[in-house]
Amino acid sequence: MARTPSFERESALSQAMDLFWRRGYHGSSLKQLEQALDMRPGSIYATFGNKDKLYSEALARYAEAGGAELAAHMSGYDSILEGLKGYLRKIANGCADENAVPSRACLIVKTLLEASNTHQGHSHQAREILSAIEQSFSELLEEAKQRGELKESTNCTRLARLMQSQIMGLRSIAERNLSASDLTALGDDMAHILDAYRAPINGSNLN
Repeated sequence: MARTPSFERESALSQAMDLFWRRGYHGSSLKQLEQALDMRPGSIYATFGNKDKLYSEALARYAEAGGAELAAHMSGYDSILEGLKGYLRKIANGCADENAVPSRACLIVKTLLEASNTHQGHSHQAREILSAIEQSFSELLEEAKQRGELKESTNCTRLARLMQSQIMGLRSIAERNLSASDLTALGDDMAHILDAYRAPINGSNLN
């Protein structure tokens, strides 16, 4: 069956995202994009506009995939708190597999670090995405508090920011090539931090 134009575009965008994830915006040359996407320069520009727009679309696709992954993960848990703990562990385990993704560091954070002084458009987009992720965590935590899973005193906005900071740090430190056991332990430590916010049951906290 012949591939449809929309399928070809989606495939090319996925290849571009992987290349940018590995090499960054400035580290990805037009020639490398041509090879990765299997497209001529004219076709790339006709399909995506230019390199800036292609990168922006690839970054948006990365964020969209991350949001879908979180939603799919949380759908498997009755407890929001346990789901978030499992999510932290899942990220840590994913970082332990250096062949699972193009780079263990987050593309959004890599974009923020690379573009802050070189490309304000990409930097702004990365900041907006990070804010949206933090908001997603905050909303999940607020729901958990309403269900009685978290202490009433929990500041969900602050806790969401703490979670995001931990995830960003984990993905960055994974670039040190820590062992799988060390990364798994980090994931466990991060998950256990959430237990400090758990609402007491019968006068005690669950472990």
